[in-house]
Amino acid sequence: MPITTTGAVYGCLGVGALLAAVLPRLLSRRPVSPPMVFLASGLLVYALPLHLPLPQVDPTEHGAWAEHLTELCVIASLMGAGLAINRPFGRRSWRTTWRLLGVAMPLAIGATALVAFLLLDWPPHVALLLAAVLAPTDPVLASEVRVGEPSDDEYDEDEVRFALTSEAGLNDGLAFPFVLAALALGAAGRVWSPDWIVHWAWSDVLLRLSVGVAVGVATGLLLGRVLFHAVAKPLRLAEHGEGFVALAVTLTSYGLAESLHGYGFLAVFAAACTLRSRERGHEYHRVLHEFIEQMERLLMAVLLFATGAFIATGALAHLTWRGAAVGLLLHLLIRPSTSWLALLRGPASRKERLVTSFLGIRGIGSFFYLAYACERGDFGPWEDELWAVVVFTVLVSVVVHGAAATPITAHLDRRNRAKSGAPASTAPEAEAGAGTEAGAETGAGADRLGRDGSAPHERV
Repeated sequence: MPITTTGAVYGCLGVGALLAAVLPRLLSRRPVSPPMVFLASGLLVYALPLHLPLPQVDPTEHGAWAEHLTELCVIASLMGAGLAINRPFGRRSWRTTWRLLGVAMPLAIGATALVAFLLLDWPPHVALLLAAVLAPTDPVLASEVRVGEPSDDEYDEDEVRFALTSEAGLNDGLAFPFVLAALALGAAGRVWSPDWIVHWAWSDVLLRLSVGVAVGVATGLLLGRVLFHAVAKPLRLAEHGEGFVALAVTLTSYGLAESLHGYGFLAVFAAACTLRSRERGHEYHRVLHEFIEQMERLLMAVLLFATGAFIATGALAHLTWRGAAVGLLLHLLIRPSTSWLALLRGPASRKERLVTSFLGIRGIGSFFYLAYACERGDFGPWEDELWAVVVFTVLVSVVVHGAAATPITAHLDRRNRAKSGAPASTAPEAEAGAGTEAGAETGAGADRLGRDGSAPHERV
């Protein structure tokens, strides 16, 4: 009796769920990341003559599915990132983040759009779309170099992990205005009209950004008060350890922001950071983080397996050497140089600037934005090549950053332990967590006060 499509799909999901639980621990000290394994698994299953009746994976044909699955994965990751950050939100304490968002990100978008325009001979709106899609540091795949579980020590975060986590949490939402600008430019007949530029700046930038942040902060404050200080004891879920409340916060903040025409990605991250600020040292934050992290890992496994399947069935068929050059230039020149410039004279040391600039991971967020744009705009002649360039860029990121993240962060951990005077006996334990969710507790926070240049009471 032949295997059915339903049986094959559920079987793959079961194996993927098991691997999502096992791989982070199995690969914690090796230069191989779980995203590499999932992507390679999808590629092999679909490329080898296994004759499994698996469904065809093609986001150009099933754009709505691609958009909403990637959307769900990104918002889960944003919630996890916001809950994990121990450092209180502030102008001075988040200086590295503001530099990456305010300087590096616009420079990278401009440079990528220019390179795509010159190398690929694409119209301005298509080149801008590619640049906007590839702008965010991905919060999903960046988990390899993200801060770990919530702790009560606000200095228990090295600058690299904090910078990449906070950047990934915010720049997914900040890329949205540029995606909408590409759509507006295409709808305006590729003419830079003052009318739509003013409307874009007011509506798509100022208004929607403000709504997203306001909804996220309000949701975090309200639910934080209920969870920790509700008058009715059954509503004080922090005392009962209900982890799936993290999903409720995620979906509520995202849904409200989107309903009010704000940016839901910003709302989710703002809600997570605001919720974390309530009873910052409470053990319940670990419960919430663990639940949402498990959900994120499962979704990441499914989507990267699907990415491998898409590659095996022709995702790169429309990739030219010029398109590949754009992806390589982004990783090897544009992201490193713009981030390095942005971080000059900041709180990060020279090595930390170098690592932060290099580890500009691209991934699931780029797939979401491209699916979103293709569902709402007409990029017909360039759509296949757009997908080919984006998939290639993400593939390079998964392989290069996945292989490099563990040894690089392990080296930084040893260096930070040496600077802080931590005993050498702690090294194996810290190295076992390097590059994984457990790798944030590195002991690197001992010198955070001096390198930040600010004491806790100076945070605003």
